[in-house]
Amino acid sequence: MPIPLVVPEIEDEGLLARYPFLPQSESFLKELLEENNITIEDLIDAPWLEDIRIKARVRLIDSIVQKDSMGVSHTLDVSTDVGRMMEFLSFLHSMLVVCASFDERLLARWVEGEASRADHLMSLEMSNFSLISSTYLSSIDLRENEAGELEYWVPLSDFIELSPKISGKYWRLVNRPVSNGWVCLNSGFGESSSGRTSRLIKERIRQQLYDDCVERMARMDDEFASKFTDSVEKIMSLMSEQVEAEMPINAALREDWPPCYESTISELNQGINVNHVGRVFLAAFSRAIGISQEQTCSFFSNAPDYAPDTTNYQVNQIYEREYTPHGCSSLKTNARCPVQLGDDYLCDQEWMDHPLKYIRIKQKGRFSIGSQDIEKGSSEGHNMGDDS
Repeated sequence: MPIPLVVPEIEDEGLLARYPFLPQSESFLKELLEENNITIEDLIDAPWLEDIRIKARVRLIDSIVQKDSMGVSHTLDVSTDVGRMMEFLSFLHSMLVVCASFDERLLARWVEGEASRADHLMSLEMSNFSLISSTYLSSIDLRENEAGELEYWVPLSDFIELSPKISGKYWRLVNRPVSNGWVCLNSGFGESSSGRTSRLIKERIRQQLYDDCVERMARMDDEFASKFTDSVEKIMSLMSEQVEAEMPINAALREDWPPCYESTISELNQGINVNHVGRVFLAAFSRAIGISQEQTCSFFSNAPDYAPDTTNYQVNQIYEREYTPHGCSSLKTNARCPVQLGDDYLCDQEWMDHPLKYIRIKQKGRFSIGSQDIEKGSSEGHNMGDDS
């Protein structure tokens, strides 16, 4: 990671500044710091770098809120020395704040924001698309199809590595044209071939950013991290508010939700990549308790691999076929049960083997410890279907 092991040379400093996480950007960033006599300590509190810290906060907020094409509108003019410095150092500062938080949720959210920002920028500058692609893919080929349209082909090895992280039928190998070890990323679901290729590259950028941050976190000591305490507290507070605002739910209904359902929605809102079982469970359980397809689709909007058309299609399939939600046993087997013994009194009941039983008991008198509802639930619970 990344492939190829030898990346193409990039001399355009503006391009490096737009994508400051590029492997080729590392040496330029070091030169920038040395030439301007800037240390990491200066970046943290030097008065003359306050504008860079402000830009870094804006960049972080863009990642948390994830609106306006992930902050593309705030990108500076990188044709100037000042603009390039602002882009490079604001990225570095925002990454240090994320690492100093030691918080997996913030890391996932920030990585998603930066990767999505790069994905959008790539779609705006096709003149450099092949150069960036060659940095993250082992190879790439542009071919003309029978209709005279240009389509991108990528090596099978790259596709097999990256496509499983993207949801949707399009990204299953059986649905892609394959020829002599190459996979065609043709247009589909309203996206161009270049857009599909960019989506694949986004996965590698996401993984690179995540790995870089995890490595920095491992090296960062508490004393250094404490220098970012104020910035970390502010961004964590904003993230909590944003996650809460993104959950368009009726408070009374939410009180009845089982922990497995609540945690799945919360993780998706925080940009955490929920596994396949968790996603199917979320959609099936939403259908079972009467939540609309539109609102169910909205729960996935911050997922790392979110694609509106794909999500709408998959949720619609679950609603039309009336999938039965997974039971407690299946959720535990697939690491989707967040409850430990003693965390939730109702979940501790021996007969509690399905989330639908949980919500049924909650709705019958708003469950309270020691109430007769538990005893009723014990007998009623056995009348429900088996674990799915």
